[in-house]
Amino acid sequence: MRTARIALVASCVWIAACGSDRKAETAPGADTTAMAPAATDTSAPGTAAGGGSATAALKDAAGNDLGTLTLAQAGQAIQVSGTLHGLPPGTHAIHLHQTGQCQPPFKSAGGHWNPTNAKHGTKNPQGPHMGDMPNIEVGADSTVNVQVSTPPGAMLRGANGLLDADGAAVVVHAGADDYTTDPAGAAGDRIACGVVQG
Repeated sequence: MRTARIALVASCVWIAACGSDRKAETAPGADTTAMAPAATDTSAPGTAAGGGSATAALKDAAGNDLGTLTLAQAGQAIQVSGTLHGLPPGTHAIHLHQTGQCQPPFKSAGGHWNPTNAKHGTKNPQGPHMGDMPNIEVGADSTVNVQVSTPPGAMLRGANGLLDADGAAVVVHAGADDYTTDPAGAAGDRIACGVVQG
């Protein structure tokens, strides 16, 4: 009988000790990091480092508003979208340029954004620039719905990102990009420009 009583007391002591340890683990202010399940990333696409979005309001050399384009991180590329109006009908090159300045004739925007020091053009074996994008086709009504993307590896922000200390610009050229000729695809004069804001 005495042995049974000792065993019962020992069991109660052990249960009480375990209970107090559990309370200590979950007491207010206790560090519960080790017990918590792994956090799930609920951020929206494009909000990681290098992500997000920006805009560029384009104007022609006379200062006429042509519309606003949105630049958004889309995986490993930058997608440029929006509607432009008031451009000459036909095929035009559109590029991201390295400097956020748009004084006509828009040479102030510098060369193409090219953080990898590549040659121009997606058909160039030593290309492309990160700022190279497909041509746009402006309709007879001088309007175009822009939906173009940069080559893979382009980032809006972060190391070698488009939005660095001196900014960036979107530039439309008078002619088509041949996707080969360095430095600008033989696309002709710069006829529209917008500083990237964001």
